[in-house]
Amino acid sequence: MIHSYMRAIGFAGLRGRSDLNRLIGESVQQATTRDYVKSDGGVVVAQFDREFAPGVGLSVCGEFDSQDRFVYEYYYPYFRGTGISSEQDVTVYRLAAREAYAGICDDYRVGVSIIFYLQNMIPYVRVLTSKEFPVQGTTLTLSALATEGIILLPIYKSPEDLEYVRIHAREREELIEDAREGDEEAIETLTREDMDNYATVSRLLPEEDVFTLVDSYFMPYGVESDLYSVLGEILEVRKDHNRLTGEVLVLMRLSVNRLEFDVCIAQKDLFGEPAVGRRFKGTIWMQGLVNLPEIKE
Repeated sequence: MIHSYMRAIGFAGLRGRSDLNRLIGESVQQATTRDYVKSDGGVVVAQFDREFAPGVGLSVCGEFDSQDRFVYEYYYPYFRGTGISSEQDVTVYRLAAREAYAGICDDYRVGVSIIFYLQNMIPYVRVLTSKEFPVQGTTLTLSALATEGIILLPIYKSPEDLEYVRIHAREREELIEDAREGDEEAIETLTREDMDNYATVSRLLPEEDVFTLVDSYFMPYGVESDLYSVLGEILEVRKDHNRLTGEVLVLMRLSVNRLEFDVCIAQKDLFGEPAVGRRFKGTIWMQGLVNLPEIKE
């Protein structure tokens, strides 16, 4: 089965399993980076990453058998993000079906737990099996892949509006933090705010477009835990291309409810012209890189 997000990194033209197997084999042989670790069970786990554009590529994971031959287990397309998205604590857990991991980060800016697919699996397993676990002082770099999206114009805000939004967002983050700790007054305040916002939007919707009322959102999408529907402001945008297929890729840095992360999408799957200040709306597959401090030898 071809991963549905392969088209996000420029492989919409893959035709069947034979094309995929050829690509996987070439990616192992021509890997840009290779990493290995011996798990608790004594098995050598490996990850081969082949880059097709800066920060964009294919990761092939598996293990070496008793005869030192690499046995491919699974693959996934990736996009490495830039900068620090969050400094909140991250919990990582192993997926049941294979040697792969997902992470959870509770960042108060978005109001929901952010679940992401862990990109640096090998370094995490290495730390997990060391005496340095648990690790303190980690940060999180988020990124995402999208297979469709549209560009929306921005909502005009005066300097006074921007200052109000900044102050209100900070106050809301503090309320959410207090509510998570059981503060009943904070819970009641948040509930009243949500009810007031719902009433205001419901009153204006018959005469206004919803995207002139809602500036940004971050919501879980469907049944898969690391998929989200987002609307956010474009902070940076650039274009590159997949060196193998020639497909043009659009790489954007977004601010969604003040959470910043990067998104990669094929240009042909994006409706509209991206530009700084405009907004991106789409469904994303969230990935993450847990930045680990150096381990003392």
